[in-house]
Amino acid sequence: MKALILAGGEGRRLRPLTNDRPKPMLEMAGKPIIEWQIEWMKKHGVNSFVILAGYMKERLVEHLGTGAKLGVDISFQMEGEPLGTGGAVKSARAAFDKEERFVVANGDIITNFDLSKLIAMNKNVATISLTPLRSTYGIVDTDGIRAVAFREKPLVKDYWLNAGIYVMTREIFDYLPDKGSLEVSIFPKLVALGLMDAIKFDDVYWSSIDSFKDFEETSTDLGNGQVYK
Repeated sequence: MKALILAGGEGRRLRPLTNDRPKPMLEMAGKPIIEWQIEWMKKHGVNSFVILAGYMKERLVEHLGTGAKLGVDISFQMEGEPLGTGGAVKSARAAFDKEERFVVANGDIITNFDLSKLIAMNKNVATISLTPLRSTYGIVDTDGIRAVAFREKPLVKDYWLNAGIYVMTREIFDYLPDKGSLEVSIFPKLVALGLMDAIKFDDVYWSSIDSFKDFEETSTDLGNGQVYK
């Protein structure tokens, strides 16, 4: 199984941490984000990776090399200018055009959901993973006038987030732009055409590293063994 990791962004909201490295190279509990991702996917049968690199791409190449030290095969697709997530996937077409299906992952996600399940349940052009919305605040339950319970940052299971990990078939390339966003430009079109499935992953660990708070909390969780047992 093969995967494309989108690792070309600058990570501006995490500066100065990203002044000298791309966001996927930020070290958390002793390893860069992208290394945690590769090790997680490897456990689910992914053994070949294409890294879409842009900002400070040399740091990714220097650290990952051919992938031999991680027991996988790694190659790189260099992004000369920002293409958006849709354009980025399309730019790697030559590496995936012969694959029946492949994984696409945003390069800033830490999760432990069952990737094998997402791969096995892919029956459409694209299958998106979903995770419940976690409240950023504590919730107070009442019986009308009295406070009866407190819940610290609970999962709000009426709403489901795009978890940033997808399985796609090679037919996806027929719908991708040279530049543009998967999330804004492509996914709504696929939904309208009935070409996209969604798989919910409940009670799993999931974090998108978008802020200093995300970085600090997820680093602690990784270090404490709360993500990967």
